[in-house]
Amino acid sequence: MTKTATPRPVRPRRSILYLPAGNERALAKLAGLDCDGVIFDLEDSVAPGAKEEARESLRRFFADGRAAALPAGMEKIIRINALTSPWGAEDFLAARGCRPDAILIPKVDAPDDITAVEDVLEQTDAPASLRLWAMIETPRGVMNAGRIAAMARTDGARLDCFVTGANDLLKETGVAALPGRPWLAPWLMQIVLAARAYGLDVLDGVYNDFRDAAGLEAECDEGRAMGFDGKTLIHPAQIAAANTAFGIDPDRLAEARTIVDAFAQPENRDRGVIGLDGRMVERLHLDIAERLIGKAARIAAREKGDPAP
Repeated sequence: MTKTATPRPVRPRRSILYLPAGNERALAKLAGLDCDGVIFDLEDSVAPGAKEEARESLRRFFADGRAAALPAGMEKIIRINALTSPWGAEDFLAARGCRPDAILIPKVDAPDDITAVEDVLEQTDAPASLRLWAMIETPRGVMNAGRIAAMARTDGARLDCFVTGANDLLKETGVAALPGRPWLAPWLMQIVLAARAYGLDVLDGVYNDFRDAAGLEAECDEGRAMGFDGKTLIHPAQIAAANTAFGIDPDRLAEARTIVDAFAQPENRDRGVIGLDGRMVERLHLDIAERLIGKAARIAAREKGDPAP
């Protein structure tokens, strides 16, 4: 039987920047950026010989107050190496000690990959506020995306967000990396569908050429049309495009407020369907409108530097 999960945080996740944990210069510039979140990476962007120093650099960043001084509402996520790797256990201990908002698990193939980390967190009395994000970046991960997402509905679940690893999917399948991602699109939609089925957020993969502004904007628009909540990024120059693409369209926000106001009228409060501006509007449209208004409020708070409402 499906159990009630721990309520997960609701935050804007338009732009999530990868940052190598050992890059001191990048860490120093982070406070001046307007991304919604940052993934401190101990995995792919850190060479095997630099893993230990990157881990210690991350510990210092969180211990000396620099992490706490980041803009209010900027999520802090640490991507560890797999627990089965030579670095995974030490990465996990470091991440647990830093107390970020979430730990990102790489190459999640099956629900057991989530369970293993949750079990260790429970054994170390980690706070319920410490969430888990899952990289879906392998053929098995895509095939099992629905089963993995279902972990978000188990008792005390920490799973909060799917992150797409398009580069790894390209590498492992051999499909061509073409504009518009025609061969990847069916798999990306599988990931989105699984996330939506169980109430998770889901982020699109990175765009590799940070100098190609037009290509980035096109892929951001494509990702939004697919249903992604935001995009992972590899360079600060990509933040503005992601924030714009995954932000709130003023016309859609005005329409949402009109729908909410209409259903709030005394004569409409108990009705399932109403007429509005020549069209029929159902309560499912009210739900969508309320979510959009809530997202707009959280983005506005984030941009003002206030904690998310």
